[in-house]
Amino acid sequence: MIVVDTNVLIHFHFQTSTSTSASALFQSDPFWYAPYLWRSEFRNALTLKMRHENLVLEEAMEFIEQAEEQMYNFERFVDPAHVMNLVASSTCTAYDCEFVALAIEMGVPLVTTDKQILREFPRVARPLADYR
Repeated sequence: MIVVDTNVLIHFHFQTSTSTSASALFQSDPFWYAPYLWRSEFRNALTLKMRHENLVLEEAMEFIEQAEEQMYNFERFVDPAHVMNLVASSTCTAYDCEFVALAIEMGVPLVTTDKQILREFPRVARPLADYR
């Protein structure tokens, strides 16, 4: 059981240079959790792909459906006070701190490709690149 950042979900559902690591991570632990925020971040990533990489709407909707099916029952609310305490003690965004807070609250690692999260929360965050 782990918490994954939205970037891990992107690498898992889209063919990227890090997709192999995301697939290996899923093979080693398929129980991926995330705060509900992942949905908005995922849609934003799709928006960028639609605007800059020629992803068509129908494909984007398929990716959303696949990711939502994968994350069904694995989404959690996060304590806002915990998020804001993490914000106050770091330079990370509140968005990033939601993932960190969830991992801390669940007592599990957060897997991410975000260098800032990895640098500022080394006791919680693990690099996706560790999974191959």
